[in-house]
Amino acid sequence: MAVRKFKPVTPGQRHKIIGTFDEITTSTPEKSLLSPKKSTGGRNNSGKMTVRYIGGGHKQMYRNVDFKRQKDGMAATVKTIEHDPTRTARIALVVYADGEKSYILAPNGLQVGQTIISGAGVAPEVGNTLYLSEIPLGTLVHNIELYPGQGAAMARSAGSYAQLLAREGKFAIIKLPSGETRMVLVTCRATVGVVSNVDHNLESSGKAGRKRWLGRRPHNRGVVMNPVDHPMGGGEGRASGGHPRSRKGLLAKGKKTRNPKKTTSKFIISRKKK
Repeated sequence: MAVRKFKPVTPGQRHKIIGTFDEITTSTPEKSLLSPKKSTGGRNNSGKMTVRYIGGGHKQMYRNVDFKRQKDGMAATVKTIEHDPTRTARIALVVYADGEKSYILAPNGLQVGQTIISGAGVAPEVGNTLYLSEIPLGTLVHNIELYPGQGAAMARSAGSYAQLLAREGKFAIIKLPSGETRMVLVTCRATVGVVSNVDHNLESSGKAGRKRWLGRRPHNRGVVMNPVDHPMGGGEGRASGGHPRSRKGLLAKGKKTRNPKKTTSKFIISRKKK
C-alpha cells in the first residue's frame, strides 16, 4: 500500500494525497453479504436533529464483516481484496471449504489465493485467528476480543495493531494501539498481523468536498459562537474562549470521564501515554 500525490492542476488537487488502491482486486461487492445502511442526517425517529454536522454524502451499503471467526478448523481461501466505504481498512472475501462466503478484515500482506484458518492449534500466521493462550509472546495482533465469543472489538482500524506482551494465569497482557496496557482473558481470540491500509494516516482530502462525500457537514467552532450558544463564545474581538470545554461545559483537555467505580478498571495496568 502506497500513497500518491497529484499535480496541482486544480486547487482541490494541490494538497490531495490518496492511496494507490494497488491491493484492491475487484470493485464489485458480494451481494449476499450486503445490508442497507440508513442515512439519518443526524435526526432521530421524530425528525429532531440530535447530532449536528452530519448529513448528505454518498449512499453506502454495509458489508457484513465476520468478527467472530467461529468456523474452527475449516480452511478458507481468499478470493478478493475489496474497498469498504464504511471503514478505513480493506476487507477480504473468503470462501470456506463448505462453500460459505464471508467478509473479514484484511490484514496487511494478505494475498488472493492464500488459505487462512481459525481455531485451537492453528499456526500463528498472518490472517489466522487463534486464542490468546496459543499466540507466541511479542506477536503483533489485531481484531482482539474483549470477552470470549463476543467478536473482535479492539485494533480494527487501518494500520492498527496490538502487541501480546505476557501471560499471567488466565490473563494475557496486551499493549493496545492507544498505548494502554491491559489484561484480557486468554480464552479471547485475536487475529495475527497488522490491519491493512497502513498508509491511511498519510492521506489528505485536498478539498472540502471530499468531507461532504463522506456525509460530514461543516463544523462550527465554539469560540466563534455567542455566549448563549457555547461556554467559549462571546467576548470583544477574537477572544481565546478560556479553558477549552464542550458545549455543555465539560473540560476538553485532560478531564477524566471514565467512571471511577467501573469494575473493569482493575484490568487496566497502565493508561495511554500522552
